[in-house]
Amino acid sequence: MTVPPMGTLDWRPAAEVPELLAAPVRPALGDIPGYAAAIDPTLADTAAFCAEYDVPIAASANCVIVHGKRAGESTYAAVMVLATHRADVNGVIRKHLGVRKISFAAQDDAVGATGMEYGGITPIGLPADWPVLVDEAVAQAGLVVIGSGIRASKLLVEGSDLAKLPTATVLALANPV
Repeated sequence: MTVPPMGTLDWRPAAEVPELLAAPVRPALGDIPGYAAAIDPTLADTAAFCAEYDVPIAASANCVIVHGKRAGESTYAAVMVLATHRADVNGVIRKHLGVRKISFAAQDDAVGATGMEYGGITPIGLPADWPVLVDEAVAQAGLVVIGSGIRASKLLVEGSDLAKLPTATVLALANPV
């Protein structure tokens, strides 16, 4: 397996370094040919990470957890957008989920529900009933750097593989910033 270049990180096949993945991510990675690299957890936020490790910001995709409500029912979903884009949470995402009110999930709720660290949450390994909304730019981006479920590492995967996750839907849900 040839490790593709991306920044200055030491990428290794994720299956060979399970300690770099959060517990829910390990079994869920399955057949996705991902690579993992250790990072300084204080540099996990996108801008700091990209600057420190020479990763183009356009090759970084963020996972945002949203929480919607309608008639007393609560819905969580993961939204994948390139770091260069902004998700249309109150428009496209709210309508797609069929909720009346939507917001970014509270940090404690996101961490508790996913079993992952805030700032490292990834769509791989989320609860099985959560929708994963993948912006079409992510699905078409080629290799993207995403969270690994912990702040001390990152995953490198094909954006098109995120679109193949069991509950994934590809939508035009973000606009360039």
